[in-house]
Amino acid sequence: MWIVFSLLAAFTAACVVTLTKVGVQKVAPSVAFAVQAVLMLVVSWGLVVGRGRLPELAHVDRRTWGFLVAAGVLTTLSSLFSFQALKLGPAGGAGTLDKVSLVFVLILAAVFLKEKLSWQVIAGAGLMLVGAVLIALSRAR
Repeated sequence: MWIVFSLLAAFTAACVVTLTKVGVQKVAPSVAFAVQAVLMLVVSWGLVVGRGRLPELAHVDRRTWGFLVAAGVLTTLSSLFSFQALKLGPAGGAGTLDKVSLVFVLILAAVFLKEKLSWQVIAGAGLMLVGAVLIALSRAR
């Protein structure tokens, strides 16, 4: 089932890039992000409350809070960088280079989470990296 959710995430991320590119044409990237962030806040907390998960907050330990807060800060930075890239460049280029995050995920997972990297994963990541750079550079012209 994780594959289905991953593919849905990829498709919706592609839609976000396309819609955001149009959205940032006439407003500052920070304003566009703030609008989307309010919606994310309302929907995410609506899900927590609606599914009766609010009491779980009392059981989150300090270490988990630290990771969640750090991830939240980095999510915000990632979005702001992405919005600025979309403001300045083509959606195909900015959106494609953004997906180089896959290579960083694999490296960070291997270093910090001790996940194993097979030669197939390394080769695939290398091909994706080269492909993303080629697509981004072809779009820049």
